[in-house]
Amino acid sequence: MLTFAAVNEQSKYEIVIGLEVHAQLLTQSKLFCGDSAAFGAEPNTHVSPITLAHPGTLPKMNKQVIHHAVTLGLAMHCDIEQHNYFARKNYFYPDLPKGYQVSQHTTPICKNGYLTINSGNIQKNILLNRIHMEEDAGKSLHDVDEQYTAIDLNRAGVPLLEIVTEPCLHSSDEAFAYLTTLRKLVRWLQVCDGNMEEGSMRCDANISVRLQGDKKLGTRVEVKNLNSIRNVKRAIDFESNRLIELTEQGIPIVQETRSFDADKGTTFSLRTKEDADDYRYFPEPDLCPFFISNETLAEIQQAMPVLPAVLEKNYIESYQLSQYDASFICDDRDQVAYFEQLIQHTQQYKAAANWMLGPIKSWLNESNSNIREFILPAHKIAELIELVDAGKLGFSMASTKVFAALISAPEKTALEIAAELNLVQEQDNSQIEAWVDDVLARLPEKVKEYRNGKKGLLGLFAGEVKKLSKGKADMQLTNEVLGRKLDGVV
Repeated sequence: MLTFAAVNEQSKYEIVIGLEVHAQLLTQSKLFCGDSAAFGAEPNTHVSPITLAHPGTLPKMNKQVIHHAVTLGLAMHCDIEQHNYFARKNYFYPDLPKGYQVSQHTTPICKNGYLTINSGNIQKNILLNRIHMEEDAGKSLHDVDEQYTAIDLNRAGVPLLEIVTEPCLHSSDEAFAYLTTLRKLVRWLQVCDGNMEEGSMRCDANISVRLQGDKKLGTRVEVKNLNSIRNVKRAIDFESNRLIELTEQGIPIVQETRSFDADKGTTFSLRTKEDADDYRYFPEPDLCPFFISNETLAEIQQAMPVLPAVLEKNYIESYQLSQYDASFICDDRDQVAYFEQLIQHTQQYKAAANWMLGPIKSWLNESNSNIREFILPAHKIAELIELVDAGKLGFSMASTKVFAALISAPEKTALEIAAELNLVQEQDNSQIEAWVDDVLARLPEKVKEYRNGKKGLLGLFAGEVKKLSKGKADMQLTNEVLGRKLDGVV
């Protein structure tokens, strides 16, 4: 727990954060050759002479990478650089056989732009510096052999987009919101699966501190290869506190690259930080410059799906859904597709959202499934919604017993199952009146208390009617009858 003095020190400073996200693209093959880009194969099986950088081999551009890059750039309001070329980034990678990385330098394919986030009920545009294409390195494995580091080159040459923000984030909460929103967007556009555990989305955080009101950026440190959004938040919190403590003690901050120990929740130094000049960029001689035509840009724009923010706004305005409900539904394109199917069969839009956030979500979580694997077609859920709306079934029974039985027997209708389970609610006024009379006759003292002003007892009477009817009494009618009889209205 932070002491009062520590909180006071923190309030003197502004944290400045820039994020670099590497998103592995959803392509079948690598950036410059036909080797598979699939995850999870046996080490060094997705390699060829090009991946292994044999002398005389030449790269060939994967057009799908350009398509994905432009798609993401347009979704993030970027300026698209139509004249492009690749550059060599000279740096020793033990797991990249060429000894250099093919990336972009002076002509990133996307410039500027922004991503809108919501953090602490405040909407903010996180400004982008650029998005550029590059190839991934392989993977060094230090725990396979006691004496040697093992190298797996399956990932070498896999296409990446590096998405770089301006230093315009000022808290770990904003970073958390940005990464959550970005991951949702790349999944929505189907350019990256966003799976940080498998390394297909990785984040580096550049962090500095300065006195409140100061315009000059402080000396930054970079925390590399953070593999979860939660760990990005934890690393920023630890590192910003460390930088504030150093500043308060008058100890100079060294520009360096650090790593994060997730078990201890601390960062540690890896090396002093290189600047761009140290990489000695120059145009890649084995790849021709390429031009993205206006026709290609128009085709990509036309093929893009409606973005989640647009859909959320539409659901809120057209269907009166809450921000929370709309955001949940729009978290995934498959969820949107199911919701859209559902509202083809019912106009009870709020009820449709409640079923998706409630029973359906619970079933998916318990069965470790996604909405694509959900066994019930949308019209079956619409049947349940209409039964509840018509008063033939209570939501509690519908969402538990009938829902579970329907999953086991999806060929039946919801009404058939409700009838088989003897759960169809009684809407006969005379029968409900008989149940109410029975309950009131058995509880004369409670009736007297109600009439003396203890109106909260209405729930007790309703519950007793529900028990007596074995859940078959329409509770809306029950409450109406109870109200009349308890208040002495004929």
